[in-house]
Amino acid sequence: MTLLGCGMLVAGAAGQGSDASKLRTRQGPPVRTIHLNVVVTSKSGVPVGGLEEKDFTVVDNKAVQPITSFKEHDGQKEPIEMIVLMDNVNSGFEIVAQERIGIEKFLRANGGKLTHPTALAVLTDRGMETQGAYSYDGNALADALDKYDSSLRIVNRSAGVEGAAEELDDSLKALKTLVAYELGRPHRKLILWVSPGWPLLSGPNINLSYMQQEGVFSDITWFSTELREAQITIDNVNPLGVDEGPGRTFMYMEYLKGITKPGEDAMGNLALQVLATQTGGQVVSSTDIAASLTQCAADTGAYYEITFEPPPVEHRDVYHRLEVKVDRPGLTAHTNTGYYAEP
Repeated sequence: MTLLGCGMLVAGAAGQGSDASKLRTRQGPPVRTIHLNVVVTSKSGVPVGGLEEKDFTVVDNKAVQPITSFKEHDGQKEPIEMIVLMDNVNSGFEIVAQERIGIEKFLRANGGKLTHPTALAVLTDRGMETQGAYSYDGNALADALDKYDSSLRIVNRSAGVEGAAEELDDSLKALKTLVAYELGRPHRKLILWVSPGWPLLSGPNINLSYMQQEGVFSDITWFSTELREAQITIDNVNPLGVDEGPGRTFMYMEYLKGITKPGEDAMGNLALQVLATQTGGQVVSSTDIAASLTQCAADTGAYYEITFEPPPVEHRDVYHRLEVKVDRPGLTAHTNTGYYAEP
């Protein structure tokens, strides 16, 4: 099936990328220095502090790069911002109800005292809606969500590919809105997106025109660059858990590889789980939403800020695969998996 009839998909993909490119041009020359927030975890998944610069190696396209600055952060003392997002576009009525209960339980834990400034957002057919400002008061956020829940309604979508394209378009627009807002704010941020994820719209029966592939590639480079520069990590909590089935749960893994040019890409390369993984975030599938959110938020416990100067390139949007290695047994570093270099 060729997606020539999905005008919304074409406008959404191509429009986001081109507008974003113009925005970066107006703001000035591209920033070449690569800043990474790196979380190091033990085999049990617990963030590990106390490491030194000599314990880390930055590998860019298989070449070791000198670290130009290094700083360890105690996440409990840092003003890390968290956004908890409930997805009413990509979830059915029963799942939305589970999301609300799980998020409220997470917010009310520890007497409602949150460790970091937290905001609440809801994705509906009306777009992205936020519930107040950042707050340490989880009870107040939970109360706001409880009142808001009565106005939620399930989105009526067209059937088939057209309906899936609408969901995808709404989701990417919402993420773009969050990224654009957070780009001008300092410090590290976590988006805890509670959702099964939006449609992949990829596979043997889905064919994109070259123009559409150019639009998708533009979106891929935009999200990769802006998420990294905004210091945003996305964590995806899939409330369906094992009930979704292993095939669908892990299907996104086919699209994790970095895309170097139009023609290699598919809509699956913009999947929520793919973007989360590429920002160094977690993808957790569990019906225990509160516990999953707690697990994701624990990544703020300790982290490291590392910068390096990338090798020069002659043209923009040259993909570089990134890997940060830790010279300690049993430890794993989590950070951005790649970037698009600028001349």
